[in-house]
Amino acid sequence: MKEYNLIQLDNGIRILLHYQNSSITHTCMIVNAGARDEREGKYGVAHFIEHLLFKRTERRSTNQILNRLEQVGGDLNAYTTKEYTCLHASFLNPHLERALDLFEDVLFHSTFPENEIEKEKGVILDEMASYLDSPEESIMDDFEDLLFKGTGLGHNILGLEDDLRALQKPDVIDFMLSNYDTNEIVIAIGGNYSLAQVERISNKIFGRIKPNTRSRQDIAIIENKGQQITIEKPINQAHYMLGIQTFGIFDERKTAMLLLNNMLGGFGMSSILNLGIREKYGIAYTIESNFTMYTDVGHFNIYLGTDEEKLKKAVSLVFKELNKLKEGPISAYQLKQAKQKFKGQIALAEENRMSMIIAEAKNIIDYDKIIPLQEVFDKIDAVRAEDLLELSTIYFDADKLISLSFVPGDE
Repeated sequence: MKEYNLIQLDNGIRILLHYQNSSITHTCMIVNAGARDEREGKYGVAHFIEHLLFKRTERRSTNQILNRLEQVGGDLNAYTTKEYTCLHASFLNPHLERALDLFEDVLFHSTFPENEIEKEKGVILDEMASYLDSPEESIMDDFEDLLFKGTGLGHNILGLEDDLRALQKPDVIDFMLSNYDTNEIVIAIGGNYSLAQVERISNKIFGRIKPNTRSRQDIAIIENKGQQITIEKPINQAHYMLGIQTFGIFDERKTAMLLLNNMLGGFGMSSILNLGIREKYGIAYTIESNFTMYTDVGHFNIYLGTDEEKLKKAVSLVFKELNKLKEGPISAYQLKQAKQKFKGQIALAEENRMSMIIAEAKNIIDYDKIIPLQEVFDKIDAVRAEDLLELSTIYFDADKLISLSFVPGDE
């Protein structure tokens, strides 16, 4: 039994089978369409669709959709990103056909009744309000909007309130017809099945779907110059973001940048920023860095939250650590330790089988292949100290970095 098998139906839909000797199946359906594909005036429609898919189909009521997997102890959920829409489910192995049939039903046969459209607008408006009450979350989205202003990446996934209120059924259908390309739909299954079983079920359920293709236009990325923006909000703590546009998923430097980010402020308490600022000076209750990649562009950022009177000191300490990384290559010992830590974290993350299945589906969409763990490790091992120095010199330039601060005050 091969560990991986890829099936492509005549309509372009691809099904990835990752054989796993387990009684539990994790599966997902990913569509290569998200918030960046929305037109101005229709911001939020991709996320809105994700909500509406669970409401009514030609064959099922809302309750029947929600109960279809729950009544056999399964779990069904979904999420939207800037580039993808994802449905995912977990269940006992005998229920694979039930789960895939539900995926097909909600994605291709939802009816989007007017009363559900209006009801779900209220749910998302509440979601927007909750999001605005969490400055540590909203500043990250606002910062990305600032970095990519004027492009499809420069607006929140939830959309704009006025746009959401104006959305109607034709807007939903138009977005799906324009963006739900069957060649850009991948279903990934992690479970104990033979290839013949999955081929039979997949052809039975998804083989009847008519092909739909569309052309995605490249979005011109606007390079922002260094700027500092401070916004007063009715909050008690200060929140700060610092960052810069970088490169996308196909750039050969991405592994080095991922390693550099992990060293600087990635997962765990032993990162450079956490040790050098929080632990050493007792400043910043939360401090982290992130490196996000999209198809054609990406961004690196640092987030910290602290008392307002400590913000200036915290920011100066951040720049102190960034400047150290620009002074010269790190030692061979530091590099070895950083690689060991990063590879260990990646290996542990694979224990989350659902996350692994979703990552494999994205591999198929982005690269048309699975990236084996050993290949990831080999690329990490190939990173040189000089590579990290070069990236630090390019992307940690104070004149190019953009900052956004939320501070206590009147909004």
